[in-house]
Amino acid sequence: MKRDKPKYKQIVDAAIIVIAENGYHQAQVSKIAKEAGVADGTIYLYFKNKEDILISVFKEKMAIFIEDLEEILKKDISTSEKLFKMIDNHFRLLHEDRYYAIVTQLELRQTNKELRMQINGVLKEYLTLLDNILKEGMDNGTFDDSIDIRLARQMVFGTIDETLTSWVMKDQKYDLMKLSVGVHRLIMKALQA
Repeated sequence: MKRDKPKYKQIVDAAIIVIAENGYHQAQVSKIAKEAGVADGTIYLYFKNKEDILISVFKEKMAIFIEDLEEILKKDISTSEKLFKMIDNHFRLLHEDRYYAIVTQLELRQTNKELRMQINGVLKEYLTLLDNILKEGMDNGTFDDSIDIRLARQMVFGTIDETLTSWVMKDQKYDLMKLSVGVHRLIMKALQA
């Protein structure tokens, strides 16, 4: 598979940097190739076009979020702790990859509707795992069992997402990781029975 080849990863990593620095619309394939240290034509051995690169970037990186959250869900810890670890992990992954934080919080939102639909398809698996935390909490009495799961998901993910967007918009000048506890506390108060 192409995804297992080193040049594929080089191109994905280069695309994140180029898109973060130039914006998606100004991120030419030639700039991505240069950043990756490959010939322009090499890009097309792995990707159909720039849109395919962006979707691949999101799929590759989202896979890490999903794998981490699956591991969190397997742990024998409280529902509250699972939710905290999800929030903390989400913040940590973007805190450690500031270019990807810019791409996810700013550039993905400026793409056309078709691209956003493909991106939403990738995000759906992650949100389904969040639903598992919410359902567990409703079943064990940690959360109000009458909450609307869709609305709760939107509130939880929306809070995480807006916190990240604000951090990116303020040029990542403060410690995002210090916000995990406060975000978790607010969300828990909103969901508790």
